[in-house]
Amino acid sequence: MSKLAELISRNEGQIHTDWMAHMSKSVRRSDLMDESELDEQTRGLLDALILAMKADDSLELSQSAWTPVKDLMSGISASRARLGFTPEETATFVLSLKQPIFVMLRRELSKVPDEQFNEIWKTTQLIDALAMQTTQAYISTREELILRQQHEVLELSTPVVKLWEGILALPIIGTLDSARTQVVMESLLQTVVATNSKVAIIDITGVPTVDTLVAQHLLKTITAARLMGAECIISGVRPQIAQTIVHLGINLEQVITKARLSDAFALALQRSGRKVVRIVAGAESHALSAAEGRKESS
Repeated sequence: MSKLAELISRNEGQIHTDWMAHMSKSVRRSDLMDESELDEQTRGLLDALILAMKADDSLELSQSAWTPVKDLMSGISASRARLGFTPEETATFVLSLKQPIFVMLRRELSKVPDEQFNEIWKTTQLIDALAMQTTQAYISTREELILRQQHEVLELSTPVVKLWEGILALPIIGTLDSARTQVVMESLLQTVVATNSKVAIIDITGVPTVDTLVAQHLLKTITAARLMGAECIISGVRPQIAQTIVHLGINLEQVITKARLSDAFALALQRSGRKVVRIVAGAESHALSAAEGRKESS
C-alpha cells in the first residue's frame, strides 16, 4: 500500500467531513441535488479511491484497478449532466477534494517536508486526472442528450395528419437534410401502413428554399411511399421555388405538384372517388319545406 493510500484510509472520516464542509455552493447546488445524494456520492468516491490505491500504488488510471473509480465517476458525471449541472460545477466537485487531502497531508507529514511535497504532488496528479475523466464523461452524456432531443424535435416537427379516409398530409417546415429526411420517410411510411392510405400530400409551403439536395430528398420520400402503394402530391410550390427547380434542371415530371394545399386536397379527393359539393342555402331550405309538406299531407 502506498503512503498516500494509507494516510487517506486512516483519515477518511475527517477528509469526508472537511470535503462536505468546504464544498462551495456552486458545487452543492441544493436546487438540483439533495444533501443525502451528495453525501452518497462523496463517500462512494472516497471508498473507491482507497480501494484502487491499495490495489495499485502507481496511481495510473489506465490500470485495471482504477476501472471501478472511472466507472463511478462516469456515472456521477452522467447523472449531473442530466440534472443540469454545468461542466465547471461537475469538474469542481472532484477538484474540491484536493483541499481536505492537502490539509491532512500537512498535518500528518509536517515533520518530513520532502515526503509531504511528494504526496501532495501525487494527489494533484491523481485528482486532476479524475477531473479530466469527469469532464469527458460529462461531455459524452450531454452530446447523447442533445442528439436525442434533436431527434425528438425532428419527430415533432414532421407530423403526419389524416385529412380524410385514405388521404394523408405531411407539412414540412424548415430545411430538409439527410437526417430529417429519414425521420420524414419513416413517419410517412408508418402512417401509410397504419391507415392504409392511398394518397399523401407533402406540403412544402414552409420550406424556405428547394435546391438539388432537397429535391433529391423529396424524390426519395415519394419513391418510398409509392413502393408502399401510396401516391404523393407536392403542394406549396411557390413561384420562386418553381423558378429554382427549372433553373437547376430538377426533373419532377413524374410528380404531381400544386401551388396550394387546398388544390392538392381537392385532387386527392378526386383520385379517391370523392368530390366537394357546395350546398346552396336556399335550395336546402326549399328541400326541407317540401319534405315537411309531404309529411303533413300524408
